[in-house]
Amino acid sequence: MIYSPNTDDGEGMDFKKVIYDLEAEYLSPYACKSADTKGRLHPITPCELRTDFQRDRDRIIHSKSFRRLKHKTQVFLAPEGDHYRTRLTHTLEVSQIARGIARALRLNEDLTEAIALGHDLGHTPFGHAGERALARKMSDEGGFRHCKQSLRVVDVLENDGKGLNLTYEVRDGIVNHTRHGHPSTLEGRVVCLSDQIAYLNHDVDDAIRGGVISERDLPENVVKLFGDSHGKRIDSMIMDIIRHSYGKPFVDPSERAAAVMEEFRDFMFARVYSSPLAKSEEPKVEYMISLLFDRFLAHPEQLPEYIRKSDASDKQKVCDHLATMSDTYLVRVFEDTFIPKGWAKL
Repeated sequence: MIYSPNTDDGEGMDFKKVIYDLEAEYLSPYACKSADTKGRLHPITPCELRTDFQRDRDRIIHSKSFRRLKHKTQVFLAPEGDHYRTRLTHTLEVSQIARGIARALRLNEDLTEAIALGHDLGHTPFGHAGERALARKMSDEGGFRHCKQSLRVVDVLENDGKGLNLTYEVRDGIVNHTRHGHPSTLEGRVVCLSDQIAYLNHDVDDAIRGGVISERDLPENVVKLFGDSHGKRIDSMIMDIIRHSYGKPFVDPSERAAAVMEEFRDFMFARVYSSPLAKSEEPKVEYMISLLFDRFLAHPEQLPEYIRKSDASDKQKVCDHLATMSDTYLVRVFEDTFIPKGWAKL
């Protein structure tokens, strides 16, 4: 029975218990209930209104790392058109898709949204070009992966080195959001798949807009199974997952859809992600990051104070600093560091 207060004006109402009761009655037995969270690394005073997953969502949205996503590359470096995706719009599309799937499967929508909004907080400037540059520089310390850096952002770097102190379930979903991840919740799995649906479809849309490919270049199986337009393809992928997973202890596409999505991904790597037209500027990005990395490693006093005070290795400190930068800020730092300024007598 859903909790019902004995007052009409909310006085004395236990708002959070209402949410817990609603979840207990409505959510799937395979969903992660808000009342069952494993908690945080550092306990905090409970909120009278919001569940822990709702608080995590709010902490992410109000973080500096989230705001920086608007100036970080998705696929195309510094596009001049107004309609190309950024890392922020990608994140919002992932969240929208993930919430739709979670709601249909009666999973925890708040947990799903928090994971989706936080999944790319650790992504480098200039997309995967930045990730490759930092991976080379960090090769003797385990390399660099943006999913692990995203966890580092919410655990260590945000809030001037204090972290966001998120719940275990959100942190687990963030670090396991890639296609090879193994999240412990179905909500985390929803975000994994939603990330793939989002980037495959919006990257195609941007590639067509940029003249890298045309609609008729898409693999026949992709068009036949998922549809001949951006909206149809997203809807078909979402509905396949929902139909295949409803009422079950897993979240997966059907075998046929999974195979065609893999074919779609192979096509994108061959024709878009490796396209000279789209990627011709990336060596310059990697060169800039490499030079800045060496510069900060030689001059750690130029790092922000909260990073200097961390107990990380010298290389990790430099990596943390560069990975947090937006595209525009990294270029400005590079220019200030390496490009001579004009002289003028005042």
